[in-house]
Amino acid sequence: MKLGFVSAILPDQSLEQVLKFAAAEGYKCIEVMCWPEGKATRRYAGITHINVDGFTKTDAAAVNELCKKYGVEISGLGYYPNPLTPDKAEGRVYINHIKKVIRASALLGINQMNTFIGRDWTKTVDGNWPRFVQVWKPIIKYAEAQGVKVGIENCPMFFSNDEWPGGKNLATSPAIWRRMFAEIPSKNFGLNFDPSHMVWQQMDYLKPLVEFADRIFHVHAKDVRVDKDTIDDVGILANPAAYHTPKLPGLGEVDWGRFISVLGDTGYKGPVCVEVEDRTYEGSLARRKASLHQSFEYLKQFIAS
Repeated sequence: MKLGFVSAILPDQSLEQVLKFAAAEGYKCIEVMCWPEGKATRRYAGITHINVDGFTKTDAAAVNELCKKYGVEISGLGYYPNPLTPDKAEGRVYINHIKKVIRASALLGINQMNTFIGRDWTKTVDGNWPRFVQVWKPIIKYAEAQGVKVGIENCPMFFSNDEWPGGKNLATSPAIWRRMFAEIPSKNFGLNFDPSHMVWQQMDYLKPLVEFADRIFHVHAKDVRVDKDTIDDVGILANPAAYHTPKLPGLGEVDWGRFISVLGDTGYKGPVCVEVEDRTYEGSLARRKASLHQSFEYLKQFIAS
């Protein structure tokens, strides 16, 4: 396995600055954010460390040269919108950009991109299914043609009241993953697995590592603290932001030693990328860099650098 981090936490740094920092800290890879250039209202969204609009072989060569210069790989290209949004015109914009990210990943020779399935949060899983099939079969077919694997993060995307009640990402549970992969059995269609999302949903985060071993393409290292007293007060049907807090690895409830142990037993040899969403460390660039330093120092006891 290779320790890395998600570049979203360093939005004010250039790609070269991110690579230089990663190398100095001992990280072996980074997941690079590839949002369209411009503003986005959601935290950690709208960040562009590689602009894939009009991306060429020459652009890819320049990026790969930077990676070679600092000895840091790109684990995957990340872009996390809601392609199943009820506004189909908006959804088409997201779908088109997902394809641009897939193409850029192929040009770079990374052959991995990570995203969300999306969801109409006002509908049930069954209510979303026809649109999921309509949108995602062509995307995965395109990824296959490009030789790129697509890793779907298992985040429910229910953190604010405008995402109530279903959240904005369909791929939240093993039951749904089984159904997704039965519907689209492509070997290029898999998961970007984050154990923290299983914890606050009160689900086992180790069992899926075994069952879906051949579908786990990429891993996020994020922890979470769950406030049981608050759950006792408001119940699990409340907005999840009321009772859980994202934390750095080691500061929450994930048993990272056991997680990495089981992940290794499955034969996984891919990236494990720290994803910082811990507000305690967001006050300044220095604090955000410190969060990545602290996370590396903690996780290196489980993953050789």
